[in-house]
Amino acid sequence: MKRVLNRFSASKSLVLIAVLFLTGFQSNCQQNKPAASGYAPVNGLKVYYEVYGEGRPIVLLHGAFMTIDMNWGELIPELSKTRKVIAIELQGHGHTPFSDRKLSRVTLASDVEKIMDYLKVDSADIVGYSFGGSVAYQLAIQSPKRVGKLVIISSTYKSDGWLPEVTNAFKEMKPELFTDTPMQTAYDAVAPDKTNWTKFLEQMIALAGEPYNMGETNIAKITSPVLLIAGDNDGLDKIELIKTYRLLGGDVLGDFVGMPKSQLAIVPSQGHVSLMMQTKTLWNYLDGFLK
Repeated sequence: MKRVLNRFSASKSLVLIAVLFLTGFQSNCQQNKPAASGYAPVNGLKVYYEVYGEGRPIVLLHGAFMTIDMNWGELIPELSKTRKVIAIELQGHGHTPFSDRKLSRVTLASDVEKIMDYLKVDSADIVGYSFGGSVAYQLAIQSPKRVGKLVIISSTYKSDGWLPEVTNAFKEMKPELFTDTPMQTAYDAVAPDKTNWTKFLEQMIALAGEPYNMGETNIAKITSPVLLIAGDNDGLDKIELIKTYRLLGGDVLGDFVGMPKSQLAIVPSQGHVSLMMQTKTLWNYLDGFLK
């Protein structure tokens, strides 16, 4: 492993490590059969969704370059025992066709809201991982009445919420780094047009390189209870994460003033990708918070 990493730059090593983790992650995923699936016509696109179980709705938003099964395959069986799970594949991901429409978190959050309209869901709890977490933040900001509880897994509302090594890696990403990876295999298995793979990567990489900041004021105005979950070594700047938690009303002396409605969980000995493989740990946090 060390010899392999020595042949790569820091940014290439980051991608390589992610690929190696995803290989194991993908092989462990259960092939879940949705109760319903299809395409919702939203904002000029056809966005793919899957529905599992019954109960209060919960919407799952995946990480960059991932599919529903790759990101959520282990958690959906648990969540769907008591909840109506709505999993979405964002613009260009998985089953959802590539589009030349400029990517932005604002438009993606609007897509999520329109899918909720299409499925006649007034409000739902929202769970977002990594890239999907930033979309979830944006949804809570621009459509607060649609969000019940909010779970943000290894994500941030601003570029500066990542460690410098991560932002530098984003700047150096190139499509060829993803050739013959599990991400490409998953894409090829379900994408309506596999020839759009490189265009999709270029679009996502361009967005990853753009600085963004949703604003402290907007985060502080989020009325939903928020659960922040992070790995202790997942690439997030933990000082910035604590600042975010404070904006959400956390980091107080609970014995004196009572426990805040939002929560923070730091999972030890976990990186950005390995965190999503800790199914039992994540489920325990989710189950307690969502109840």
